[in-house]
Amino acid sequence: MRVNFTVNGRQQEADDVWEGESLLYVLRERLGLPGSKNACEQGECGSCTVRLDGVPVCSCLVAAGQVEGRDVVTVEGLAEFAKQREEHGHGGACGTGGGCGGKGVSLDAAKQWQAHGRAGDSQTGEGVELSNIQQAFIDAGAVQCGFCTPGLLVQADALLEENSSPSDQDIREALSGNLCRCTGYEKILDAVRLAAARQAEAV
Repeated sequence: MRVNFTVNGRQQEADDVWEGESLLYVLRERLGLPGSKNACEQGECGSCTVRLDGVPVCSCLVAAGQVEGRDVVTVEGLAEFAKQREEHGHGGACGTGGGCGGKGVSLDAAKQWQAHGRAGDSQTGEGVELSNIQQAFIDAGAVQCGFCTPGLLVQADALLEENSSPSDQDIREALSGNLCRCTGYEKILDAVRLAAARQAEAV
C-alpha cells in the first residue's frame, strides 16, 4: 500500500508498504531518518519514540498504515517543532501564549501543532538551532553512547510542553518508559531540570 503523511513538516509518501510494517521501519529504511532507534521492537525501551499528532508514541508499535494523513515529528525535527511551538504561543512555560496557568496544554491542542519547513532542514535537523531540551542534554552531559537519547529527547520535550515546572517525580514518571544502559539516569534528570529552569527564565 501507499502511505501519505507529514514528517517533520514535510509531506512524505511511502510506497509498497506491507501490512505488518511499522512506522519505525518506514522512518528509518524508507525515508532515511535514522534518529529513532530500533532496539527492543516491543515498545519496552522507548528508543524509537516519536510524536504522532503531538503525542509521544513508540514507533515500533505503530503500524505504518495507521499514520495515513497524520503528522509525525522525529528527533530530527524536534528543534523546529519546539521553535514553531514557541512562535505560536504554545508550550509548557505558557510564556507567550498565556491562559494555561502553568498547567500545560490540552491533548487536543498538542495534536494540532506541526513543524514547518524553514531555512534549516527540518527533515534531517541539519542547520537548525537546537531546542532547549537538546542543548540541555549536551550541557548537562546526559549523552553517552547516545542510543537512547533520541527517544529521551522526544519524551522530555513532551513533558516540558505539558508541565513547565516538573518535580523529580514527574520527570522520573514521564521518562519511565525510556531505558538507558549507560548513564545511570542522574545526568538525564539534570538535563530535564536544566531545560525546565531555562524555560522558566525565558518567560
